[in-house]
Amino acid sequence: MAAVLPASDSADQDGVAAARAQPEFFIVMNRGSGSHEGEDVRAAVVTELERAGRAHRFVPVPPGEIVQACQDAARMAREHGGVLVAVGGDGTLNCAAQAALAHDCPLGVVAQGTFNLFAREHGLPLEAAEAVRALLAARPEPVQVGWVNQRVFLVNASVGLYPKLLADREVVKQRLGRRRWIAMLAALKSLLEWRLQLVLDAELDGQLTKLRTASVFVCNNRLQLERVGVEEAVVAQVGEGRLAGLLVRGTSPWTKLRMLFKAACGRLAAEPEIHSFTLRTLAVGARGARRLKVATDGEVTWMQLPLRFTVAPRPLQVMLPPPELRLPVR
Repeated sequence: MAAVLPASDSADQDGVAAARAQPEFFIVMNRGSGSHEGEDVRAAVVTELERAGRAHRFVPVPPGEIVQACQDAARMAREHGGVLVAVGGDGTLNCAAQAALAHDCPLGVVAQGTFNLFAREHGLPLEAAEAVRALLAARPEPVQVGWVNQRVFLVNASVGLYPKLLADREVVKQRLGRRRWIAMLAALKSLLEWRLQLVLDAELDGQLTKLRTASVFVCNNRLQLERVGVEEAVVAQVGEGRLAGLLVRGTSPWTKLRMLFKAACGRLAAEPEIHSFTLRTLAVGARGARRLKVATDGEVTWMQLPLRFTVAPRPLQVMLPPPELRLPVR
């Protein structure tokens, strides 16, 4: 006589079989120095995936090779009909998004950064185990991303003051440690010392103009714009085929402190030295310069001029859970 499995065992087997029929996850996790916290995150990810019976593999990330690891994982995901999953902060997510867009594969996100604006805007959990459970229920959906000289940015890209703040902050962190208060003091010092005004030849959505500004800030994230208090009319167009642009005109210490205070209070729209607008494409060049430092999602690199900020020609396919399972945007 054939053995009959209990209903619960049969259901469990059906669930595991269904999970194995789902696309495989190719996971990139930049653990840096291999801290205890990083090991805990990896353990939480593995536990949830094994409990669900979901096929997955971790793609090795040699020190300093996060870009290549993301490219390798995206290529494997494309070849096997799988999903590239990024576990980490803004830098890891940015590299993974670049690779996923280039190889046309879906991107899953387990955000472990400081601000996690991309994950928050899309209602994704920030605790590792919860984020994996949301990922298991997710399906790919098109999400707008920005480009600057064909480099992806999920949240923002900028030239001028902001890249300088990030670069100075990183130098101070390497000398004095990675405490947040040290980073904040370093950024404040750089902010008050900055006097440079960029004079840029620009083409904004086909119209030629000249920009005099301490910084050009281009944003693809509504949540960030809402937090600092940019005009609602500008915020509403972001993600709908448009990006938001902000120009910082004032350079005096008092003006910069006032702008900082208003941003912290969510009242940047009331600041006369900030000009905000929307754009599809912004190209900028600078006479006498061949390249500028550009910050993309917190990572600073040199780029050749002219710089061309634009909405990427096709959306990124991001793994998002059903709307009823997403967290409130916060």
